[in-house]
Amino acid sequence: MTAETLISALYVFALAAFLGYQVISRVPPLLHTPLMSATNAISGISLVGSIVTAGAHYNTVSTILGFTAVFCSTTNVVGGFVITDRMLKMFKRKPAGQKAEGKKQLAEAKSPETYTKENPKNRF
Repeated sequence: MTAETLISALYVFALAAFLGYQVISRVPPLLHTPLMSATNAISGISLVGSIVTAGAHYNTVSTILGFTAVFCSTTNVVGGFVITDRMLKMFKRKPAGQKAEGKKQLAEAKSPETYTKENPKNRF
């Protein structure tokens, strides 16, 4: 690798790191989880690259590093899908009976009678 190629690669890496930091830091907290889940799913491209590296058999070191990359990128992709599934469950509507039951329990928990029944000393 020549010095010119190395400097170009470091320049691209530094620019990508700076740009990535700027983009992620400007994302509102409400959108952070879905954005990162989608980003992790898109990182399946790195999984394909690591499979190619592991299967190329250049030497033992590249095979070991390729296997490690396959493991890490697979974990990243699966984690992205798990987070997306968890997030989608938060927005799923509950059946009508279950929703009313939850509201009733919440109303009972907030009522002043609940406090006085459990502990008579808790009077307002």
